[in-house]
Amino acid sequence: MAEKNKLGLFSLTMIVIGLVIGMGIFRTSKDAAEAAATPTIFFAAWIIGGLVAICGALTYAEIGSRYPVTGGYYKVFSYAYHPSLAFAINCIILISNAASLSGVALIGSEYICPLLFEAGKVEAFKPFVAMSAIILFYGINLMGLKMSSQTQNVLMLIKIAMLLVIVAALFFPSIHSTAPIVVDESKTTMGAVLLSFGVALKATSFTYGGYQQTINFGEEVSNPQKTIPKGIIIGIIIIISLYLLASYSYFKVIGFNELKATKGIASIVAEKMFGPSGRYASSILLFVAVLAYVNVLLLSNPRVMYAMSLDGILPKAFQKKEEKKDVLTVSLTVFAAICIIVLFFADTFDKILSFTIFLDSIGMATSAATIFILRKRTKHLDGTGIYSMKLYPLLPLIFIIAYIFIGIMIAVDQPALALIGIAVLAAFLVIYFAVKYLSKTKTS
Repeated sequence: MAEKNKLGLFSLTMIVIGLVIGMGIFRTSKDAAEAAATPTIFFAAWIIGGLVAICGALTYAEIGSRYPVTGGYYKVFSYAYHPSLAFAINCIILISNAASLSGVALIGSEYICPLLFEAGKVEAFKPFVAMSAIILFYGINLMGLKMSSQTQNVLMLIKIAMLLVIVAALFFPSIHSTAPIVVDESKTTMGAVLLSFGVALKATSFTYGGYQQTINFGEEVSNPQKTIPKGIIIGIIIIISLYLLASYSYFKVIGFNELKATKGIASIVAEKMFGPSGRYASSILLFVAVLAYVNVLLLSNPRVMYAMSLDGILPKAFQKKEEKKDVLTVSLTVFAAICIIVLFFADTFDKILSFTIFLDSIGMATSAATIFILRKRTKHLDGTGIYSMKLYPLLPLIFIIAYIFIGIMIAVDQPALALIGIAVLAAFLVIYFAVKYLSKTKTS
């Protein structure tokens, strides 16, 4: 790829922020508050989630620096473990990402549709508005990596502005809630507190997740050994700061107990600040935030399909590329089609969300663990300018243990969901070996 078409530090940082800041911060503060028995647990979940994200960011920064290839998330699994595990987990990740994208697009349409259609027609038009957003950014991504990344930069600046508006509410004490905090004493036992914290951490971890997908861009980044770690670290620091301030703003403006049961929390804050016009404007901006999330997932995930095709796991058609625009046309088209198909099942978004978080806990723990293997196999790169984290191996161990804990808490809270997740992962492993077996019989 020509150097002028490669991603620089600013573009990569915006992609990191775009991968992480979806609709999560505009709704998961409610989920974390609902799970948290006390305000202390609520804020601890955000702080610990942020610290875990830093550990993960530094771990993935080194992984991306040591192994900078397009479709890196798949390639790292294949290189460090076995192609079967790479295939199974990445299929799960692709499906969960498509489901997440479609669900978030549908949530975004819930904000914008009341402004466009009569009350009785809102429900009917929501799927079509969400579908339109996917199709729009599918078209933008077809125009090339440079165009899609520049679009991402603009959308991310708008999204950050929306978050800053929410944070600004902290400076308007007249709109802060004066309702007393009521704590359910039955939820203050050691076991209840641990489960409460685990479920709250699940919500915050989902909100912090996504930065690891930046290693999918590998060779498409200018000077990847330095740009990838810098982009990830700068991006995650910005995100942690915004999340903590926004969550504190929700807490102060809406109130802890009210936050547990309030929908559209960002719009509520905007309305308290600016009146009905603030709610109207925030609904538009929240839909724009959805567009940024849709765009960045359409930008990232086709590169995983491309890498899987290079290894012969997916058909060669997924390698088709428009060289002038650096567009993976078939991979992009298939992923967009999966997103649209999933839209028909997005009415169960909450279940899809919990399902993907459980699968992500497996994916995050196993992918981060590859750093131990990469360190041994790429010793020859030490001292050549690549990024090497400090406090190794403590940071990746903290990250891995945290996601194992989240997975266990989900399994305790929703055991049927965890069993389904494990069964789906096992099914993809079986599919891998079945495909390999059939391929050998055809060539023999």
